[in-house]
Formats: sequence, structure tokens, C-alpha cells
Amino acid sequence: MRRITLAPEQRELYETIRATLHDKVREQIATLSIAQSRIVVLDALLKLRQVCCDPRLVKLASARQVDTSSKLDDLMEMIGEMIPEGRRILLFSQFTSMLDLIKPRLTAAGITFVELRGDTRDRAAPVQSFENGEVPLFLISLKAGGRGLNLTSADTVIHYDPWWNPAVEEQASDRAHRIGQTKSVFVYKLIAADTVEERVLELQQRKAELANIALSEDGDISGLAFNDIDYLFGSDIDRLAA
Repeated sequence: MRRITLAPEQRELYETIRATLHDKVREQIATLSIAQSRIVVLDALLKLRQVCCDPRLVKLASARQVDTSSKLDDLMEMIGEMIPEGRRILLFSQFTSMLDLIKPRLTAAGITFVELRGDTRDRAAPVQSFENGEVPLFLISLKAGGRGLNLTSADTVIHYDPWWNPAVEEQASDRAHRIGQTKSVFVYKLIAADTVEERVLELQQRKAELANIALSEDGDISGLAFNDIDYLFGSDIDRLAA
């Protein structure tokens, strides 16, 4: 896991949105049950996850004022160091819109890549290009990369954003661990420090029943207690007191 500290303006935006959403979620749960508040909770989690990835993903006026993404900057630094070393990289994100923000940075840096997402019609072409060594980097949307891929030329997997269901994430990483792989494969998870990204991972470790809960847009949150919700959306002070 690679912990990334958000830049001050990105952190300020995160905290502003977090506090607002925490109040909204609390009010909703006070009126209804956690299960009945599923849509509100998942939408709040989605917005916080997007802030961690890149503020430009968030459809809020306040987010438009922030043009800094510490995670994207860190990613570009990583890739810029790895590719000259000859590393062959699979980069996963669950947000295709995040891949669209990454691509211009790669182009500006002169880094060639191929891409696979749910709407890619010719899946064989980018796979063949990567496996033949024509490009060092393969951008893959997490869901598109979960089936039918065998990328044994890869030696590095980067998860730009964590998927709440570990099984789905592991399935994506396994694209580089198929029969025929002869090299060690390094897997990196980019986690925004002291954010909901880190807290979900901590909750999964603390509560075994959370390991199989997919906190996604269509996820089931019935395994969460009120204290868990408070922990996810609380401030750093709340976290230390937990």
C-alpha cells in the first residue's frame, strides 16, 4: 500500500465535503434505518472517493476551484521512474472518467499506452500491443479487466483507487499472475492517507464480515453498524477516539 498525503487545497476540499456529507448521512439514518439509507450513504462514499482520486471527478461547484490531485501527481512520478527501469505496468481504476484524466498527463510526458474499458470493441488489439512490448503501460477499467485477460508480460500492477470488494481487486491483479508468468509481480495500491479510502480498508481488517461487502454504487451496506458509518465519515479526531 502506498499512502499519499493530499495537498492542502485538496485536503481542505475533502474535509469540507466530508463534514457536509457526514451531517446528511447522520440525519438520514436517524430517520430511517441504515439499510434504507443505502443510496445516500453510497452516494456520499462515492463523492469522497472521487475527491481522493481527483477533484475534477466531483460534480460540485466547490470542487471546480481545486485543480490539484496529489494522487495523480504521485502516479506520474511512479510511472516516470518505473518505465525507464523497463517495468511493464497494468494500471487499474474503477472510474473510466479517471482514466480520461490520466491519459492527457501520460501523453504530455511522452508515455505511450493502450487502454481497455467496458466499451472497448476490439479487446484483442490492446492486449496484443502490450504483450508484444509495443507499449509499457496498459490502462484498464477494473470491471473490464476482471474477465478473460492473460497479461503475463506485466510485472507491475497499480490500483489507482481501492475497490471495496477485495475479491474483485484480487481478480484484476491476477491478470498478471496467469500461467506462463515467469517474473515477480509487484502490486501497488494508491491510498489517500487519513481519508475514507484508508478507513474502509481498516474496517475490512477489523471486521471480518466487511471483507465481502462491496461498497460500490450497487453495494450492500447491511453489514455496517451506526458506529461504522460514523467511523467512515468522521474527522481525524473521531478516528483517534474510535
